[in-house]
Amino acid sequence: MTGTIFITGATAGIGAAAARRFVQAGWRVVGTGRRQERLDALGQELGDRFHPLLLDMTDIAAVEAAPDALPEPFRAVDVLLNNAGMAPPMAPAQEGDLADWRQAIDTNITGLLAITRALLPGLIERKGLILNLSSVAATYPYRGGAVYGGTKAFVRQFSLDLRSDLHGTGVRVTSIEPGMVETEFTLVRTKGDQAASDALYAGMNPMTAEDIAETLFWIAGQPPHLNVNTIELMPVSQSFAGFQVAREG
Repeated sequence: MTGTIFITGATAGIGAAAARRFVQAGWRVVGTGRRQERLDALGQELGDRFHPLLLDMTDIAAVEAAPDALPEPFRAVDVLLNNAGMAPPMAPAQEGDLADWRQAIDTNITGLLAITRALLPGLIERKGLILNLSSVAATYPYRGGAVYGGTKAFVRQFSLDLRSDLHGTGVRVTSIEPGMVETEFTLVRTKGDQAASDALYAGMNPMTAEDIAETLFWIAGQPPHLNVNTIELMPVSQSFAGFQVAREG
């Protein structure tokens, strides 16, 4: 199976790895991002099967206009990978910055909704697939994760309800919920603190962007009568913490 996949946030991490994996298998890929130089580099690497699209997911007017601006060979989108996302710093809620929270909500939720709605008519016509990148943070709480976890819980629930709305159309919808993947995610969250990122992943053998890309590719290759509702992945070295207890005295 080959076709056209539209990948948001394709300039790094899981998005870039997915672009490479799908192009390698003969797919056409539309890859969006905010960094032109990275899009250009990825385009040079992947060739004419990759269409770079400069796009800020928080610019809703631009997101809504994106499908109509695609060149003809890339217009028939069969798969949407909603990968673009970010996390605010891990301050507890009482110390959080509203601007950071809003950026995460605008990217992880509002932008995802806008591009999904814009591409839905074509996805319904082609009985396509929507892959929404959620997180284990949608299910398991941790200190400092209230807003990020909340956005990913939205993505998870939106995926389930979207599938219900699309009942009978043939469109498949999957929520992908990874644990720790070593990408630029922590660098963005800590606003460029490489030492913090290195410390988080040190000695724990995290998943890689390529691991998740391979999972995404596997889902896309399933027969059209089979839907993967949700899939949760963690590195073996990551599991579940105990409850917190605040003690008096």
